[in-house]
Amino acid sequence: MQKDLNNIKNTGFKVPKDYFNTLEDTILSKIKAESILKDIDSPGFEIPNGYLDTLEDTVFNKLPKKENPKVISLFSKKNLIYISGVAAAIVIMFGFFWNNTNASEMELDYEMVESYLIDQNISSYEIASLLTEEELSNIDSEIMNEAFNDEDMEDYLLENVNFEDIIEQ
Repeated sequence: MQKDLNNIKNTGFKVPKDYFNTLEDTILSKIKAESILKDIDSPGFEIPNGYLDTLEDTVFNKLPKKENPKVISLFSKKNLIYISGVAAAIVIMFGFFWNNTNASEMELDYEMVESYLIDQNISSYEIASLLTEEELSNIDSEIMNEAFNDEDMEDYLLENVNFEDIIEQ
């Protein structure tokens, strides 16, 4: 069967004789016939005068009359509760999953705390009154256990103490 398909000489498609020679004339004759139809002024159909003015009233008179259709409000209390619950869940989800604050951002800056205490005129006695006895003893032991050398103490005093205020007193 494969040999038969390879030896086909005739495709089986045929075109009428002189088809391509008369194609142009056929198309032009149809275009002329359509242009003749455009010259016709009246299609032969007419409507009475004022028909479209009274059509709407006629149609509405034939429709059955329904009184007080049922109205369903979109913003009922039940729907409002559902919507607010979904919104709250979305806000909570964003709070839990997209909270990208680092621990370093959350730590207090020592200089900021120090400047706040100075601005508020809070004395060391007032701070000590907020701490328990155990916390005070822990602070004392930490301070005593730290080894201070003379150079560190001198650097601290030069950076943090205003000697002019001490001399005036």
